[in-house]
This record gives sequence, structure tokens and C-alpha cells, in this order.
Amino acid sequence: MSVTIGDIEAAAERIKGSVQRTPCPASEPLSLATGCQIYCKLEHLQRTGSFKERGARNALVRLPDDQKKKGVITASAGNHALGLSYHGSLLKIPVTVVMPKVAPLTKITNCRNLGANVLLEGGNIEEAKQFALKLGEEKGWYYINGYDHPDIIAGQGTMGLEILEQVPDVEAIIVPIGGAGLIAGIALAVKTRKPNVQIIGVEPTRAASYAAAVQNGKPVLIQMQPTLADGLAVPKVGDNAFEIARKYVDKVLAVGERDIALAVLRLVELEKAVVEGAGATPLAVCLRHMVPELKGKKVVLPLCGGNIDTNILGRVIDRGLAADGRLCRFSTVISDRPGGLSHFTALLAEEGASVHDIEHDRAFASEDINTVTVHCVIETRDVEHIRRVRDRLQREGFQISFPQWVL
Repeated sequence: MSVTIGDIEAAAERIKGSVQRTPCPASEPLSLATGCQIYCKLEHLQRTGSFKERGARNALVRLPDDQKKKGVITASAGNHALGLSYHGSLLKIPVTVVMPKVAPLTKITNCRNLGANVLLEGGNIEEAKQFALKLGEEKGWYYINGYDHPDIIAGQGTMGLEILEQVPDVEAIIVPIGGAGLIAGIALAVKTRKPNVQIIGVEPTRAASYAAAVQNGKPVLIQMQPTLADGLAVPKVGDNAFEIARKYVDKVLAVGERDIALAVLRLVELEKAVVEGAGATPLAVCLRHMVPELKGKKVVLPLCGGNIDTNILGRVIDRGLAADGRLCRFSTVISDRPGGLSHFTALLAEEGASVHDIEHDRAFASEDINTVTVHCVIETRDVEHIRRVRDRLQREGFQISFPQWVL
């Protein structure tokens, strides 16, 4: 089934007043950090924390009356499930959500709080989808694909229309890719209205299903690895979404886990925005300077979701600090005699490093009973600061095991 610009325009009218028209302000700190003129489309401010409400509302409103009474079912790692649950409750449409067992706890809890029937099945979204399709057929519930249903794609495309209205001279939009529904809708809307705007996709290297589809000429099932961008962990992009996206997307890039963690950290520190890994991937591309052709140009980054578990956020921030050279873990051998530890920490203090954590390992230390191996985590300013600390300790005679990326 095809999607047209007319479908997107109709969806925009359909969801008006029920889905927020989110701001798209310029960001001076992110512009300084990346060299681009950055604008952030704040989709994490939607009621359920993501852009998925757009497509969910559009698809639910379009259902026949008899199907609205029977209800719908979907498989989702979280954000589509939240959007469907929320708008299903507003429209009095029963919603059943099948989530993979690895879905974030906050998304599971929030869906249930919104009145959805939540089932946990499968190790990834594809396994959850197969279960949901079978159950929906048995129960007479209509299955709404979170990234490939035409009404979903049209709904997501409304973000593209808003971006063109809010930043009329936009030169590029960098869009996260999971199942490809968002980039398909945005690309169709934007390229139809302004063909010269660059549409760049980004996906995690550990779940690069769109790149695999491009390589094979069609969507294919890939083997994924866990990623901080769990909202993009879709093992096979949608058929409809891919057919649309491949016509309009200029290029697709992939970012690693350290890049995603650093982007989440930068958004917290510079924008005061709590954004999940999936929503931070467009910024990760800019921070890594992977799009030098966009230097000085007006670039919109859709911050597409903010639903991240608090515990996970803490871990991601720690990883971001490590990627930024502001946390570093290393091992060395120090004297286990009185004063040995104080001498070691005094050297760190002289170099301006703060001890975050330190652990003594006596059982597996060297054969010299008067020494002890310590595993130390220090707080530093940047990678260059870490290297100065390393050089000072080596000059003082310490043999140090540092991460390879510092050397």
C-alpha cells in the first residue's frame, strides 16, 4: 500500500488538537559543539514521551466502528505501545500490546497504567510480532504495525510538515531509523515540498537493518546485538516504509554505543533534555563530525523519544562520561605498606584528578607480599587530562594498565 503527501496532509488535520505540535527551537550550545546550526524537534515532550503518538492516533481514528469495538493489537518495544495505549484509552478502543521480554520496565509499567493489556513474549520485536499476529487473528483484533502500516507512516510524516513550517529554510534533517516508518514519512513529506532538503538516516551499528535492506535491495532479517538505542532495535525494516524511504533518503549512517552514550550526556548537559538512546542518535552523528558537508547549515534533529529507565540513564551517563574522557578506569600496583595508598592518591590529586572509586586486589596481586593491585576509577576533565595523569604515574615508577583508546 502506498502513502502520498495527501495522506500525510489529511493525517495532520486528523490528529490536530489531539497530538502536540512540539517546538523546534534553535540550540546555541549544540550548534557550538557540532559546527552546524542545530534545531531540535522536541518530540520527547509528547504526552507519552515520543513521536509515535502521531501515527497511533491517525491509525486508530481511521478504524471502522465495528473494529474499534473489538480492539487492536500490536507488538512494540515501547513507544508505539505507549502511543497506542494512550490514544486507545482516549478513544475507548481496547488495546493489547505484546512487548519483547527485554522491553524497558518504565515502558511496560506506563502502558499498563494507560489501561492496555500488556503481554511479554519473545526475545526481540520480531518474535513479539509473530506472537501478536497469531493472537490477533484468533481474537479478531486488528494488528497495527508500529512502523509499516500506511496510516502509521502518514501520521509520522506530519512531523516533516511541522518542521518545514517551523524552520522554513532547513537544509537537512537527520532522522533515526528503526523500522523506517518515521524516516519514510518525514522524507516523503519534506522531499515533496522541498526536494533540496537533505534527509539523512542514522541507525545503531548493532542493529543496522536499514543498511542491510539497502545492500540486499529489500528488507531482510538481521542478527542484532543489544544497543543503547533500544527503540531502534528492529531486526527487519518495514516493506512499505523501505519502498518509500529508498526513493527519498539521501544517505544512511551508523553510530556506535560510545557515540550514543556521549550524545545522551550532551543532551542532558547542554539542552537539559532527558532523551533515550534512539532519540540521541542524530546528535551522535553531528558530534562525531560524520556529516562535514553540513557544517554551518541549518540542521533539524528530531529528539524522537524520552522514555528511558532511570537505572539505564545512570549507566548511559557513566558510559558517556567515559567516552568523554571524564571517567577513566585503570589498574596498577602500589606499595601495601603504610603510606603507599596516600602517596598514590596524592599524585592523582596533584594532577587534578579525583578518585571516584578504588578497589584493592590482594589475593591476585604480584608475588611481592608488600604490594597490592588497585583498580581505580578517576574523574578527569578530558582524554588529554587522562594522558597527563598516566604520564605522571609512569614517571613515578608505576606500571599502569590503561584502556587501549587512551594510549
